Amino acid sequence: MSAPGDDPRTDADLLAAHVAGDTDAFGTLVARHRDRLWAVALRTTGHPEDAADGLQDGLVAAYRRAATFRGEAAVATWLHRVVVNACLDRLRATRVRRSEPLPADLGESDPAYSTGGSPTDDPAARADQAETRRLVLAALRALPPEQRAALVLVDMEGYPVAEAAAVLGCPVGTVKSRCARGRARLAVLLGVLGPTPAAPG
Repeated sequence: MSAPGDDPRTDADLLAAHVAGDTDAFGTLVARHRDRLWAVALRTTGHPEDAADGLQDGLVAAYRRAATFRGEAAVATWLHRVVVNACLDRLRATRVRRSEPLPADLGESDPAYSTGGSPTDDPAARADQAETRRLVLAALRALPPEQRAALVLVDMEGYPVAEAAAVLGCPVGTVKSRCARGRARLAVLLGVLGPTPAAPG
């Protein structure tokens, strides 16, 4: 079987092939988007076990509901919407705050968690970056799920607001409002991460 990247079919073609009975098409489609789906699930739930469960729930739902896809959005957007909704459902169902931090290597090379932008071999700088990631992730987990999902999509995954609205199934204005409220709350929670005053001279 060829690698997912070798399949010339579009996402829509793969979904249609899955609905028509192609047993490999859905796996190829998921493999094509797996990394980004996992990142969104992990950052939305804030916990690896919940992310794995949410991602699995979402993919099972997408597999079963593929025939209902109407093409009103891109297939990738639809997949993200199903996975984000599954993660939010899981968060709403549990409403349990967990205090243990995510693995230290989460987002190791992700500029969203980087304080300087480029990798460094300086142990002190690496320790600072790891602490920054830990604080950001802890603060993110403290946000209401809907605000967290909006910030993950727009600020961390780089979705345009309109596409994030399509993923979340809400108006553009709602996404903007959730992002604004989430950023304001993060600013308070992360006050310790404010800019360091410049050294005199």
